[in-house]
Amino acid sequence: MQTLAVLMAGGAGTRLTVLSDKRAKPAVPFAGKYRLLDFTLSNCVNSGIYDVAILTQYRPHSLNDHIGIGKPWDLDRQRGGVHLRQPYQGSGDDFDWYRGTADAVYRNLDFIQEKNPETVLVLGSDHIYKMDYRPMMQFHQDKGADLTVGVMHIPLEETDRFGIMTANDEMRITEFTEKPAKRDKGTLASMGIYIFNTQKMVDRLSEGEDGRSRIDFGHDVIPSMISEDNVFAYEFDGYWVDVGTLQSFWETNLALADPDERDVLNLHDPDWVIHTRSEERPPVKLGPQAQVKKSLLSNGCVIRGQVENSVLSPGVYVSPGAVVKNSVVINDVWIGSGAVLDRVIVDEGAVIGANTQLGYGDDNDTVNKKLSDRMTTGITVVGSKAHVPAGIKVGRNVLIGSDRSESDFPGTDIASGETV
Repeated sequence: MQTLAVLMAGGAGTRLTVLSDKRAKPAVPFAGKYRLLDFTLSNCVNSGIYDVAILTQYRPHSLNDHIGIGKPWDLDRQRGGVHLRQPYQGSGDDFDWYRGTADAVYRNLDFIQEKNPETVLVLGSDHIYKMDYRPMMQFHQDKGADLTVGVMHIPLEETDRFGIMTANDEMRITEFTEKPAKRDKGTLASMGIYIFNTQKMVDRLSEGEDGRSRIDFGHDVIPSMISEDNVFAYEFDGYWVDVGTLQSFWETNLALADPDERDVLNLHDPDWVIHTRSEERPPVKLGPQAQVKKSLLSNGCVIRGQVENSVLSPGVYVSPGAVVKNSVVINDVWIGSGAVLDRVIVDEGAVIGANTQLGYGDDNDTVNKKLSDRMTTGITVVGSKAHVPAGIKVGRNVLIGSDRSESDFPGTDIASGETV
């Protein structure tokens, strides 16, 4: 069965705050050396799917640079390959941003029809999971489905964050509710994985006035197809995490660093390699005072202080006397001597001054005043290329924006919940 994979990679990822200020959400670094997109893209090639279209929109340059011609994923081949697609200027209504997942696919129907696959596999590109798509595609074929939706059971208290399916004994979907407020529609959640029969998808997306009424798969396309077409749910029981919030991004990173954690993705599985584009960097170097416990260290890191229960991306420098614990530190961050980082996410190229304390105190309950819906769990975040002055104390749920200079800081202490 000829399949074209379409990866949705155009989201701004605002829930990740400054981590997606300068890059598309799927390009956010994760688990040290990887990017979020690497996991879905690796699933495709490991499943034997080598024809991949990536629909980009928001700040696509970081993704374009990372993917290139697809060589790390063996996508630089004659058959298939990777195709980067983004909005372009055309005539009439063609000139517009993608307004939703279905609208993005609709605007690329000419490309899809030119490829002429039997099925189209539509995927999100910001989830962490390992999945062989071939059994799901076989299920789709066996059921004679027009659309198959990947689903999994989630805790009841999280159902208001997902599209929730109701299915009968044959796994035919009978009802779909997008982010139910009452949490009374069951726990079978959409994973954002869809297999469409190509012609049926073209027909459904082309309905209505210029197809513009079909903006989002979850809100518009799937509910109407349930009543008119053969729509089935394929249940997945493996590891799958949505890392779209600061809390889930932070805790999923740290779980991967725990050697005793069993319910996590195995990054060392030789039968399911997570491919990525890696820069040539020297090996990790540990100085005479270095202490490292339960952490992931990437190539190019130099550790002369202490690192505990943390994830460090390539090129991080930890000075003598510095302590990094319960933190995620992204590429090329410099941490000065005597600095202490606790429960912090630091974006690439930031400089943390000597004897600075980031994530100071126990005031985890004071939410960020400007981002009270996104910074509530005590995690302090430092944006890319920010220069945090030496010797200051920064509390919990503090947001330090990208490119901040030392002169932007108001004093020696930044209270919990503040923004710089």
